[in-house]
Amino acid sequence: MPNADHHWQGDLLRDLKGPVPAGTSDSGAPAAPETPRPAVPPARPEPETRAPAARAWPGSPTPPPTPDSLPVLDEAMAAVARRPVRGEPVAVRAARAVRRIVSGSAAREVAALTGTAEVLQQPVTTGRQIAVTSIRGGAGKTTVTALLGTTYAHYRQDPVLLVEADPALGSLPLRLGADALRWTTADLADIAAPQMSLLDVTGYLVQLPDNAWLLPGSQGRIGAMVDTVTYERVMVALRRYFGVTVVDCETLPAEVARVALSAAQARVLAAPATLDGVTSTYAVLQWLRALPRHVIEGTVVALSVTTPRLGIDVGAAAERLATTGARVHVLPYDRHLAAGGPLRTGLLSRPARLAATRLAAEVFELSQKRR
Repeated sequence: MPNADHHWQGDLLRDLKGPVPAGTSDSGAPAAPETPRPAVPPARPEPETRAPAARAWPGSPTPPPTPDSLPVLDEAMAAVARRPVRGEPVAVRAARAVRRIVSGSAAREVAALTGTAEVLQQPVTTGRQIAVTSIRGGAGKTTVTALLGTTYAHYRQDPVLLVEADPALGSLPLRLGADALRWTTADLADIAAPQMSLLDVTGYLVQLPDNAWLLPGSQGRIGAMVDTVTYERVMVALRRYFGVTVVDCETLPAEVARVALSAAQARVLAAPATLDGVTSTYAVLQWLRALPRHVIEGTVVALSVTTPRLGIDVGAAAERLATTGARVHVLPYDRHLAAGGPLRTGLLSRPARLAATRLAAEVFELSQKRR
């Protein structure tokens, strides 16, 4: 990797320096176990329990008051959850393994995944922002955001940030397995200052596995909103600290979603693999075609199959959507994803992991083309 590409990342990571573990485990990783994985910086103290250092904040002689830490799920609600299931039954996994051995496809698959990993590990000179949205709720955009964020965090050595810009009872913290929330997007908009270090910033974020952090949009309160001014202030302030930022936006045509799509280097439009989902998504893509050409060229459709019994020809639907100039990736049905709740990548089916990794690689590559 060119030295010039490392200067900004090296400066930021000095705050978090420490010995790199001699070996890392691939359990729970979003990619196939055969794929090489880079070293990951050591874990830091849990941000939710670490109070940020006091300082004179812009416009205020004293630090802002620290909000209470609230659980993502209370005990009664957590009790209704069942044990998470694997993406595929045992028989299906066994049959797939036998077919890979008999057909000799394992070596080819490893070679392809190695190339995908190289794309995901490309250095960046400035932070890449990727916006995920949809035309309606229930399209799978939060799931796609979580898949992208965990994939980038798994492969990359620089910090990865996931931002919830859909605070009206958004489910990104739950999907990412966060236990408690404290600081929100609106809070950080009033706090972030140019002189802050990466260690200062991460003190206000929820730490996730693999060098990733979460900035929630709210603490689960109805009525909490993120306006465009707040969103822009936060994204401008945080961009230099993180190699990749994935934003879970509001649904279109909300104003914050439009701003996020315009500012991002790449866009992902989540759509369910249903007739009405494909139809509405096609209409949105036609609208994007009327914007500057780089918008549609930097857009990827994540077509999620949420049921084992399909009502459409997914292949034909993907081809139709691709006629607009957008890239299209199909995320196959996976029982673990369909069940909702915390995303545990180790429980995903192999096809779902491979599809998520390829989607993340193409989105990241598109983001690199727009400087």
